Amino acid sequence: MSEVTGPVAAEGPPVPQGRYVAAVVEGDLVHSAGMTPRRAGRLRLTGRVGESVGVPEAAAAARLAVGNALAACRSAADAAGRVLARPVRMTVWVACTADFADQSAVADGASAVLADRFGPDLLPVRAAVGVLALPGGAPVEVELTAALTPVRPR
Repeated sequence: MSEVTGPVAAEGPPVPQGRYVAAVVEGDLVHSAGMTPRRAGRLRLTGRVGESVGVPEAAAAARLAVGNALAACRSAADAAGRVLARPVRMTVWVACTADFADQSAVADGASAVLADRFGPDLLPVRAAVGVLALPGGAPVEVELTAALTPVRPR
């Protein structure tokens, strides 16, 4: 199944698919849960990279997943009266075959979204990790931590 093209921005904060919250504010940071490439609550791509999913499709899925992580972080920040200042850490898990070694190229899809939103000088540190499987058969999952700043009155 492949429907990862279209807007990166989520329609709103994603609805958790289990017993957890989408994001939580702690101190001056907001942490997202792991986000898969869902739009309107539906997983838009399934499969493993190096098998049924190519790098360009997986990078597009990572763009959608990080858009969901940003939406979750923004919602939690808004509820706390804060705004996102910059991303500080991102982990991208890639469901892939044992011989696939280009996880970084997949994660670059998510990094591109952050560079577009915050600028290339404010990219986070990042880990790209290959795994056997992810929830629902998703090819990617993205977790994001961002720094917060207080909302300034106008």
